[in-house]
Amino acid sequence: MAEWLLEQFPSEPEGALGPRHASLVSRNALAPIAESICVSKALLIAEHEEQAGIRGLANVQADAMEALLGALYLDGGLEPARRFVRSRWKDLLVSQIAPPKDPKTALQEFVLARGSALPEYETLLMEGPSHAPRFTVAVCAMGEAGEGVAGSKRQAESEAATALLRRLNRSRKGTKDKK
Repeated sequence: MAEWLLEQFPSEPEGALGPRHASLVSRNALAPIAESICVSKALLIAEHEEQAGIRGLANVQADAMEALLGALYLDGGLEPARRFVRSRWKDLLVSQIAPPKDPKTALQEFVLARGSALPEYETLLMEGPSHAPRFTVAVCAMGEAGEGVAGSKRQAESEAATALLRRLNRSRKGTKDKK
């Protein structure tokens, strides 16, 4: 992936390539690709785990995709792995006009650019079994709040940041429209 990014964006600074790379190898990229080629059908899963819905979890699919890529590389070498990655990730790479920012970074930059204090995150709730937890997280900044719910604390924080960014952008538009 790093090699391909350097080919596609030869004049882009390293600081912009890092977020591109992170996005392309993230669970959010890996899981849909795994799903598109039905990787989950090849997984051997214990019956009780199957009943719990483990097979369809994004993190399981992403991990399986990483394992598949490793197996492809070990079995066939770099060229087959490279061809596979480039064929399956092409649309994602092409769609990255600007380097992506994770929602938490985007929120932090948004509030700091307006002279406000850093966002504050709080875990409101953790529920569910250990193999399928659900986290509810709130984030506050600039007198507004956002909330997110996800299967990991990090993802719930990201969802909360996205919700708050939407709210702050709507408030900002409303302020501009009134002027």
